[in-house]
Amino acid sequence: QVQLVESGGGLVQPGRSLRLSCVASGSTSSIYTMGWYRQAPGHQRELVAGLDLSGRAGGPNYAASVKRRFTIARDAAKSTLYLQMNSLKPEETDVYYCKAGVIQGLLADYWGQGTQVTVSS
Repeated sequence: QVQLVESGGGLVQPGRSLRLSCVASGSTSSIYTMGWYRQAPGHQRELVAGLDLSGRAGGPNYAASVKRRFTIARDAAKSTLYLQMNSLKPEETDVYYCKAGVIQGLLADYWGQGTQVTVSS
């Protein structure tokens, strides 16, 4: 089992920055991939940024709409995943979720509870 807790969401003005954090606990050694997703009401959850912890997939991958503005990073010592979001836009108002893919015999995904990001003046 893996538990994920996101934090760092809030209200921010357009063009400003915000950093989200996701702390993992439990069987963290079984995590092989982590990522940030977002979902607006009535829409599907979409990938924002992903990170392969095995190193086989190369560097991080980003949604086209956030490239050069968002940065995903991981502090392994703190079991924490970050998402630095710069130049935020009103249309990026969503609930942001952290996901961990784990291998425990079978593949499984774990999700955090989500953190609300509101971009508004």
